[in-house]
Amino acid sequence: ELAETMPSLLDTVKAQGTVMSELAQAPPPGCPMHQNTKQSSPPPECPMHSTSVKEPPKNIPDAPAHQDGAYEFVECPVKAARGSSQPVSDINPANMMPPPNQQPSPGQPFDLSVKREESNIPRGGSEQNWVYPSEQMFWNAMLRKGWRWREQDISQKDMSNIITIHNQNNEQAWKEILRWEALHLKECPCGPSLLRFGGKAKDFTPRARLRHWMGHELPFDRHDWIIDRCGKEVRYVIDYYDGGQESKHTILDVRPAFDTLEAVWDRMKVAWWRWTSS
Repeated sequence: ELAETMPSLLDTVKAQGTVMSELAQAPPPGCPMHQNTKQSSPPPECPMHSTSVKEPPKNIPDAPAHQDGAYEFVECPVKAARGSSQPVSDINPANMMPPPNQQPSPGQPFDLSVKREESNIPRGGSEQNWVYPSEQMFWNAMLRKGWRWREQDISQKDMSNIITIHNQNNEQAWKEILRWEALHLKECPCGPSLLRFGGKAKDFTPRARLRHWMGHELPFDRHDWIIDRCGKEVRYVIDYYDGGQESKHTILDVRPAFDTLEAVWDRMKVAWWRWTSS
């Protein structure tokens, strides 16, 4: 994920993280995805009302490797960094990342923060949210993917901006997913959680290719996010487009993948709402 997105992130480190979904107007106010799902308390059957801890699905790891001990770096990054070391482990299938490395790399030109920020994205099979990588983790991940630092590349301040943009883009992507999931509020009143995700920067979707044939640029990155909709796994596709120097933001195209007839129907309904409201 990090290596593929690095070229565009370096060009947009001053971006504000503003996003647009699907490059189209939002549905009219009366559409289900505008419903405020937080107006009423979750139903009694939701996990937060249960006194017993629900056993996570067997196909979900208890704690993804890069999330293990993450809250230590949210609460007290200095203390956590002293006790951290680079563990040896396989790639985590939840996010296709190795365990976190908070140690400075050999020859690193400047110090980087090891503080991690908690997201607003619920982690599937857990009572906690996903935690974003630190500046040091991001740096080490880029090195692991083959990137090498040069003086004209990035500065210490740039790394802070990159992390900010990375986190904002993920928060906005989740908000767009929640708008789609509002269509299934009756089916899943407790709301979805994120099970796993992965980057597919060069695996362009038919939608992205069609836009390219029509004269638009290809996305600089693509992610597939697998969510848990109250026991049902649903895949979302997210294309990331460079907003350019004038707009200075990343454009996100978020939609459910054409994996089921239900997803096809959702896409058709939203397309109709947008067309009739334009």
